[in-house]
Amino acid sequence: MTAWRSKRSARTMAALAATTGVCASLLTGCGMLPGDARADEGTVTVMTWAPEGTRATNMPGMPAMAQAYARWVNATGGINGRTLRVLTCNDHNNSVGAARCADRARTEEAVAVVGSYSQHGRTFMTALESAGIPYLGGYGVTDEEFTSPLSYPVNGGQATLLAGSGHQLADHCERVSLVRPDTVSGDQLPRLLNAGLATAGDRGPAADIRAPEDASAYTEHARRALAGVGLTEDGAGDGVRTAGGTEGGQGGGQDGEAEGACVTAVLGGRTDTFFDSFRRLREGGPGVRIASVLGSVQQSLVDRTGGPDSQWEGAYATGWYPVSSDPRWARMKSVIREHAFGDNRIDAADPGVQTTWIAYTVLRAALEHTEGPVTARTVRRALETMPPVDTGDLTPRLSWRYEDMLAVRDHPRLVNAKVTFQQVRKGTMTPAREGFVDVRDTLETVPDGG
Repeated sequence: MTAWRSKRSARTMAALAATTGVCASLLTGCGMLPGDARADEGTVTVMTWAPEGTRATNMPGMPAMAQAYARWVNATGGINGRTLRVLTCNDHNNSVGAARCADRARTEEAVAVVGSYSQHGRTFMTALESAGIPYLGGYGVTDEEFTSPLSYPVNGGQATLLAGSGHQLADHCERVSLVRPDTVSGDQLPRLLNAGLATAGDRGPAADIRAPEDASAYTEHARRALAGVGLTEDGAGDGVRTAGGTEGGQGGGQDGEAEGACVTAVLGGRTDTFFDSFRRLREGGPGVRIASVLGSVQQSLVDRTGGPDSQWEGAYATGWYPVSSDPRWARMKSVIREHAFGDNRIDAADPGVQTTWIAYTVLRAALEHTEGPVTARTVRRALETMPPVDTGDLTPRLSWRYEDMLAVRDHPRLVNAKVTFQQVRKGTMTPAREGFVDVRDTLETVPDGG
């Protein structure tokens, strides 16, 4: 029994029991949820959470972007005259931290959790559902974000990135190794990547290399990745063609070169650590094309590791949004300059920061669509009834009306299955293909997870 229930009087519980006798369930029936109890007419409270200061993936830019967004809208009159109050929370990359963040959102009467990251969906989503609090624009790293009726994802999560990456690599790679976290969420990644690779028709599944999220070196995993594409660290192989990279460990060449061996890693903040071990292992050997997804590689990483002289030169990346240099990000960058006060946690090229910006753009639209008191319930109603939201072409128009759900198996809350293909050229993340690529059909071919 949750804390809020244990504190209720017997009389209140009796009334609640009578209500649930009429409704089919507390969650989907009459809508009498604790988060709906009351709301301050002059202030709207929301929460953004993310892990910070851990040995695994950290996303400090997401709560920092949320705070900058609040300063911006409050400096310009708020939203419908209401002040936006943003609570932030560190989930510490563990289930206890995620539970504490969700409990704080309930006790502080947040009307939504917005633009957040946590790998512990089973923990936080159950808590949010019991309080009736919508989860808007999570990073998309857990299954629950695409199955809970209280989740409103703005991107296609890891599923679209991995399926899209497989689709992208299918045109360039004969053999692929995938280095991914040895976690429950990581276990889903190979079948998603393989569904994308299968679009080429004659591509076998990628070699599945499990790795810890918090290692300081990945030499052994790099050896296994090379073996997975038929190579050894001295460059010997069994006839696989390589991808035309330069000697000295540089990345995988330019368009039009021979198809060959590709290694992709999806390890979040440890992806660069893996590829550093990989570069050292194969230095002087034949080129192997490397790849990743946005969030595991981004422009700041390329800049930090040498720009055009980085091992990332020529690498492929799959993202949810346009490249960070695209003019469509101009307003977000302006808000960062004027309202983040030099906060170095915020990187405009970070997809977590970008997701937070888009999620708050949707929140603003929902609040503008809400009439009367703003509660968790009225925010949910707005999200499910308002017209599709224009995010400035950073995504397709977003809507969670019943007719807008894509109904992809295992992802019933998915409304955006589009990705972008990118490549590092002359040290800059650039579009590898113009516009968005819809991977909905690819996701439909993903086998059951077992």
